[in-house]
Amino acid sequence: MICLALECTAHTLGFAVVERTAAGECKILSNEKDTFKTESGGMVPLELRAHHERVWESVLQKALENSGKAWDGIDLIAFSSGPGMAPALIAGMQVAKKLALENKKPLLGVNHCVAHIEIGKALAGSKDPVVVYASGANTQIIGFETGYYRVFGETLDIGIGNLLDSFGRSLGLGFPAGPALDKWYFEGRQFIELPYTVKGMDLVFSGLETFAEKYWEKNSFGKTLEEQGQLKKDLAFSLLHNAFAELTEVTERALAHTEKSEVLVVGGVGASRALKEMLEKMCKARGAQLFITPLSVVVDNAAMIAWLALLEQNAGRAQKLSEIDINPKWRTDQAEAIWIKN
Repeated sequence: MICLALECTAHTLGFAVVERTAAGECKILSNEKDTFKTESGGMVPLELRAHHERVWESVLQKALENSGKAWDGIDLIAFSSGPGMAPALIAGMQVAKKLALENKKPLLGVNHCVAHIEIGKALAGSKDPVVVYASGANTQIIGFETGYYRVFGETLDIGIGNLLDSFGRSLGLGFPAGPALDKWYFEGRQFIELPYTVKGMDLVFSGLETFAEKYWEKNSFGKTLEEQGQLKKDLAFSLLHNAFAELTEVTERALAHTEKSEVLVVGGVGASRALKEMLEKMCKARGAQLFITPLSVVVDNAAMIAWLALLEQNAGRAQKLSEIDINPKWRTDQAEAIWIKN
């Protein structure tokens, strides 16, 4: 079975063509995207919608060409129907419905968060992990249990990726800021005491961001450009260290509670070298195995949407076109995992 899928939850408009082989393996035939970026500032929802409406045809054409497939070779169309920013989701849904009607193909709307998990499992080789889902809007510690991916702990305020992007803006970085901050992490010389907030199994990041931003405003004044540059690196090191340590602490607690032996990292922040190194040390100490979603699919992409749709269709899920809608607040633990046998 071959699926053409569309990713459209936030900054990325992507199309991919993915095959579920006879052996049940994930074979990515193409995975193309165009990502909204800025030199300064963050995401504006209506600008995202305009971006998606502007680029979708060229991205689709490239995905089809690189896959070597024509429409008669496509069995299913899918799109990410939530969670995400409503204007971006609407743009994607309208395109997906248009393509399904014009080409007479079945259409499925799938959960973006669960798609991150399933593509990670398929390509990293994890079977039954504690999942560290770290992205812009989402930060959750997850594990499968009795039909659903259960959330053991999560952020109570902002996603860890939003923390990095928002703090990066205060230092003059554009969007996304995470890659630059991750580089600065390894160039920091001094650890600055910042808030560290874990509430049971849940995480809080807004106080960390506010304190770090005020520290920059107070202590950057009067310094040379070189001194300001080093202060940025020290703050990046300190902020990332605390945020990732919070995430690692809750992950370790989930491992102990569930008695699972695997940790799988999914979501865009999973590309962070600093996070990987911290989790590696924890997993080694606990005798657990760490799996990192491949960089090619760890950030938002359409291949993960296609793969989840293929799993769902194979398990018997179908939708009428009239039933399909967006769900901007669709939680990970609200999507029944009918393709997983208990």
